[in-house]
Amino acid sequence: MSPREVMTDRGWVGHLAMLILAACAVILLFVRDVIDMIAIWWHASTYNHCILILPIAIWLVMQRKDEVAKFRPRTWVPGLAMIAGAALLWIVGEAAGIALFRHGAVVLMLQCLVPTILGVAITRAVLFPLFYLSFMVPAGEELIPILQTITAKMSMVLLGLFGIPAHINGIFITISNGYFKVAEACSGVKFLVAMVAYGALVANLCFRSWPRRIAFMAVSIVVPILANGLRAFGTIYAAHLTSEQAAAGFDHVVYGWFFFAFVMALVMAIGWRFFDRKIGAPWLSTLTDSNRAISSSPVLIAGLAIAVALLPLGWNAGVSATGRTAMPNTIELPTIPGWTRVPNITDTPWSPQFLGADHKIRGHYANAAGDRVDVAIFLFAWQDEGREVVGYGQGAVDSEGTWSWSADVVAPKDGRAERLVASGPINREVVSYYVVGDHMTGSARSVKLETLKARLTGRDQAAAVILISAVETEQQRARIAIDRFIAVMGSPLSVARGLIKTAQGR
Repeated sequence: MSPREVMTDRGWVGHLAMLILAACAVILLFVRDVIDMIAIWWHASTYNHCILILPIAIWLVMQRKDEVAKFRPRTWVPGLAMIAGAALLWIVGEAAGIALFRHGAVVLMLQCLVPTILGVAITRAVLFPLFYLSFMVPAGEELIPILQTITAKMSMVLLGLFGIPAHINGIFITISNGYFKVAEACSGVKFLVAMVAYGALVANLCFRSWPRRIAFMAVSIVVPILANGLRAFGTIYAAHLTSEQAAAGFDHVVYGWFFFAFVMALVMAIGWRFFDRKIGAPWLSTLTDSNRAISSSPVLIAGLAIAVALLPLGWNAGVSATGRTAMPNTIELPTIPGWTRVPNITDTPWSPQFLGADHKIRGHYANAAGDRVDVAIFLFAWQDEGREVVGYGQGAVDSEGTWSWSADVVAPKDGRAERLVASGPINREVVSYYVVGDHMTGSARSVKLETLKARLTGRDQAAAVILISAVETEQQRARIAIDRFIAVMGSPLSVARGLIKTAQGR
């Protein structure tokens, strides 16, 4: 019999129909997250390659179809527990405001439908294509600060080897005739993320040996990072030989998908001689259909899978909506003894960005000793999609502003400290305190955890961010001015809780 006849004879049609129905149901239930992922693939160049993942996974399955057709589909009840685990991950992502968890949970639910409705044996047969769907989840931008720092330090090492005097300040590099920033777009994250997905595909298609697969994946990670550091150095070196403007033109020509094509070709050249999978070799030669478990009705199992997937939406409509108190009242900056409110006199204004905040208040203070600080306070009645206290684009730096993050510096207790740089260069330090409930921290991870606790338990979800900043000048040490202000202001936690109560009219 042909593969099509075998599949019909062994009940494939009913199982596949229920798999498609359950998958469509999950997509419709979590359509907000699906649309969000597709928008990220389309608009964020870092994730353009994600558009190709589903077609590639389907192609991989089609390569195995003749061998997969020999297996008998059987439902697998423990798969429902796996779907429940994915649903729990979605709840955690929704409660903590972590889109990565929600997106990953939706993809994981879809993946878990396969063993649940088709069985373990068939899942093993299509395990890699199923795993490859994980690359649809937009992930990797969390690595940007690390990659920026690595790229800047690599550039400094190479500049030193070539005898070019240079100074580094976080992610900013200064040479005699140029001033360079390793921007987010220059961190190399887009090529690293795409190269990992490409490397995983090649490792599966071209290698049979696991040590060789692991080695190739290591090369797929290391080479893009090294190549990006070399590219950044090349841009600075071109500026040293010519001018900053000419180097920028050189970088625009070299950088982009041409650069990725070069890196991809380099990785393939390194791995070519080690390929050990022959063309036409069977994919599933070591697998047998050994599953003899009793199979439940695929209709029943698909219905239960959809019911399990509905659970987090029920939670979202219930517990998650509690603990929200509106903030209708206006609030004012606190009065600080020994410090008076003054107008802004800087030519380079600083505007931290916290989109979705219910209250945004800013001001400038000075004391008799001549210290000047800028204060910004943001209050959130609750956190939700697009209005998180911490998240990509939220923080002491406005992505569209004149200031750029340079480096983290020594943080105060329960706070975070950063150095920002503007053209000039002008240095500024910012100390940030995040308050969620009765917990104050400088850690984004702790903010997410406390937000998660508040939403899961129905507690008051109000949160606040207090930022105190000062510019480094010949007359003023930024951190000293900030520390003096905080010493008089008192506990930022008490200040934040007082402002929240005032805003809530309590």
